[in-house]
Amino acid sequence: MEGIIGSYWIGKLVGGLLGGLSGGWLGALIGVFVGHWFDRALAGSGRAARPSQRQKSVHAAFFRGAFVAMGHVCKADGRVSESEIRAVEAIMSHMDLNAEQRQQAIGFFRSGRDNQIGLDEVIAEFYARTHRHAQLRQLFVEIQIQAALADGKIDSAERVLLQRIALGLGFSEADYVRLEQMLHGHASRQPDRETALESAYDTLGVRPTDNDADIKRAWRRLMSEHHPDKLVARGLPEEMVRIAKERTQEIQSAYEVVKQARGLR
Repeated sequence: MEGIIGSYWIGKLVGGLLGGLSGGWLGALIGVFVGHWFDRALAGSGRAARPSQRQKSVHAAFFRGAFVAMGHVCKADGRVSESEIRAVEAIMSHMDLNAEQRQQAIGFFRSGRDNQIGLDEVIAEFYARTHRHAQLRQLFVEIQIQAALADGKIDSAERVLLQRIALGLGFSEADYVRLEQMLHGHASRQPDRETALESAYDTLGVRPTDNDADIKRAWRRLMSEHHPDKLVARGLPEEMVRIAKERTQEIQSAYEVVKQARGLR
């Protein structure tokens, strides 16, 4: 694992995974480019370029856990679909992996797919490394949800595993439902006003029938959860803080869409 944990990988990993699964090949390229920039910024942010042992262990647990869990999730319905295979291949193609790292990622995915490495094992390991970093754990869950959405839907078997992952990482069933609703709405979004509003409601984790006060409370809660200053105080890696800033922008934009539609000030 030295080829992976000897450098900053969370930026490229998260960028490639989220970019590839939500934005196709172009999205993966952009995601990896931005993620690589995050990694370089972290390496040169006033500290020695070599990561600490703790950071190495977090990065290794993220890399291993993400691909093992993806293998479990993609196989949950009994077979790995062609669209899921293409999604995983796109991720690896655009993560700037060398030959050894690519083989490691494939091996982890297959170990999960074939149940050679238990899902609970990798989730427990990842939670032990990141129990203080809720945003990092949430990104892990979001990645798995998007992997399941590669074929356009989440079936009941996949949902059972996804909920198991979320619960194992300290989230509630309600938290999982909110994330699935948000990501499913994003994946199916079309560029017109009506579906943009639907997507905005999904991003905020609310329904069009909710009252104004409930929507405002949801917006405030999400902004608080992703507030960069709070995350810095909790010791979150810099690349995750930057992603959190992007997330707050998305949340704020969604709230502005809803406010405009409802005539709120």
